[in-house]
Amino acid sequence: MNASGARPAGPLVSTAWLESNLHSPTLRIIDIRGAVLPPGSVPRYRAKTGDYEASHIPGARFLDWTRDIVDLEDRVPMQVAPEKVFSEAMARVAVGDDSLVVAYDDYSHIFAGRLAWALRYYGHEATFVLDGGWSRWKAEGRPVSSDPPRLLSALFTARAQPHFRRTAEEVSQALGRPGVLMIDARAPDQYVGRSSVARRGGHIPGARNVHYTNLIDASTGQFLREADLAQVFASAGVDVSHLPAEIIVYCNSGVSCTAVLNALRLLGRGDASIYDGSWNEWGNDPERPVTLGSDP
Repeated sequence: MNASGARPAGPLVSTAWLESNLHSPTLRIIDIRGAVLPPGSVPRYRAKTGDYEASHIPGARFLDWTRDIVDLEDRVPMQVAPEKVFSEAMARVAVGDDSLVVAYDDYSHIFAGRLAWALRYYGHEATFVLDGGWSRWKAEGRPVSSDPPRLLSALFTARAQPHFRRTAEEVSQALGRPGVLMIDARAPDQYVGRSSVARRGGHIPGARNVHYTNLIDASTGQFLREADLAQVFASAGVDVSHLPAEIIVYCNSGVSCTAVLNALRLLGRGDASIYDGSWNEWGNDPERPVTLGSDP
């Protein structure tokens, strides 16, 4: 990093910081733009490979979030890729053990957040999300390119950190246990059960609803300031000044809830975990309890 761009603190980097560090030899920029299509669409998830090829941040490499970092053999969609698969994907985009990774997307930071979480899950802490993403970068008139990045080799060593990921069984064991907060990042109509991408509607009993889009300033595409983030959580019945020992977040596929995860990190809680199966798993398992409507 250059003198003006010392390693950032927290989960985010600014567009100004990134532009000033574009030529750092250890920096790896990952374009992971994509889309989640409406329920019933086939396929429901899409990577924006063509958008990347047309224009991207100079030096950025592209990852297909629907294939490169997921376990294609798991019956539950979008589960994090196993160690070997993930390590090979990182090596293909020149992310090594010494890399400082900045990920960006154009969808409220959820795909960039998913990659950042997966990297942290596999032991790589030097990973950040571009605040405001591709949309803010473009709006500010910062440099873009359509050139492919130069070829580089890298070795990525995945070392799983189990405390960042929860299974359905672990979530079941946590239900009703003192000192556990469950946060559902889905839209309110899905939380209360009016709509669902799974066979069943509703939410995990006791979960609070913090819709991930409420954490983003629509005018800038950036995360809200800390005081405003705290207010969003407070409106869902979550006092961020008195958070419990364990926090588990989930959504439909463990992707959009990463915005909640990063908001919590901005508020000083970097130890929350993701229920990776999320509603794709829980909502399709008749053995798991669900609650309809809003919790008191």
